[in-house]
Amino acid sequence: MIEKILQNKLTFILLHIFFGFLGTLPFFPKVYGLLVLVIPIYIIFLNKNENEEAFMFAVYIVGAEVFIRMTGGFILYETGKYAVILFLILGVFVGRFKQKFSVQYLFYILLLLFGIIFTQVPEGESLRKNIVFNLSGPIVLGISALYLYQRPISKKKLMDGLFFMLLPLFSMICYLYFRTPDLKEIAFGGEANFVTSGGFGPNQVATAIGLGMFVLTVYLLSKEKLSGYIFLDSIFLIYFSYRGLLTFSRGGIITAVISLLLFSFFFLLHKRVSFKTLFKYFLVSVFFTLAIWIYTSGITGGMLNNRYTGKNAIGVQKDITTGRIDILEIQLENFLENPLGIGVGNGKYERIKKGEGTTGASHNEIGRLLEEHGYIGFFLLIMLLIVPLFNFFRGDFYQKAFIISFYAIWFLTINHSAMRIALPGFIYALSLIKITENEED
Repeated sequence: MIEKILQNKLTFILLHIFFGFLGTLPFFPKVYGLLVLVIPIYIIFLNKNENEEAFMFAVYIVGAEVFIRMTGGFILYETGKYAVILFLILGVFVGRFKQKFSVQYLFYILLLLFGIIFTQVPEGESLRKNIVFNLSGPIVLGISALYLYQRPISKKKLMDGLFFMLLPLFSMICYLYFRTPDLKEIAFGGEANFVTSGGFGPNQVATAIGLGMFVLTVYLLSKEKLSGYIFLDSIFLIYFSYRGLLTFSRGGIITAVISLLLFSFFFLLHKRVSFKTLFKYFLVSVFFTLAIWIYTSGITGGMLNNRYTGKNAIGVQKDITTGRIDILEIQLENFLENPLGIGVGNGKYERIKKGEGTTGASHNEIGRLLEEHGYIGFFLLIMLLIVPLFNFFRGDFYQKAFIISFYAIWFLTINHSAMRIALPGFIYALSLIKITENEED
């Protein structure tokens, strides 16, 4: 099945675009949400994970999670994270153990669970939901890291995996098209826009679109076959970028841009391109970036400029982090006051108890880790930051290009969107792989 998909990429891109339209119908999302769970389990068991089926289906779910959430296709909100964990665990147990055993990530998972001891929620609140909401993302990271740590993944398999990740993002982009009213009817302001994000959280939507922008650009730079037509691939990238800007959520788009700059730097070093070729790439990139920006800004009445410069609808400067710095300051205070942490999920309730003006859930995983897990969280953070760097320095420029960009996507995403979705945790684990020339290496 996987090979058939890879041999007919354009056909399956078009099929997933059609899925985006079907997502607007009441019957399809639940069927799709069920099939993307059942079919992978069957194939992983059937093939004993000989061809990295667990990896391929896990990356597919990472790409599909936001689309299925926004269409109501999952019975449980966190099903996407559960699916990634399940597929990878199945892959370990039914397939060959190819990677080095990573004791540090086993300890990471165990130490995360230690924070549950201190968890206390107000009467009427669900203890289970609080723990799952805050720990499911970090657990995805831990399980993914255990599976992928120094696991040999060939260049071809990695690119195939990125294609699988991209497929359901085509569905999401198409769904956004059909769910967005005439742009002339939308009153754009200085905040993230739910209307242009399909009625769903703009932060998560922009994060997923940013991932799509990254994958499409990697394919274009690598001159790998996606649709089979470079012109069409370029159109896809332009439209993804356009839809990403329309969400007015900055984090996912800025993350894509930074990670692509890092990828491009090391990839071009690997290719040893001439200055003339480099300058040509630069001019083309600047031209298309400015064209997309100017066009989108015009459609939004100039509000796009205000949004990215931290101004409101009337042009008055406001907090460019939309309250995230305020929460982070409180989290650091709680970290210093509570060496063992305040307990998983307690951050929001602690702010309410103290009468703080900012009482929302944290969008910063670093702050949450420090506040809720104390010095254990600090130790885990240092470990997460350091381990991929060893992999980075060991690799050639080709490996460096992927490792540093995966690392950047993880780090930047957890600083604006915490670990609400499976994407950052799984992407982090990709920075631990050993990229090989072929399947046998």
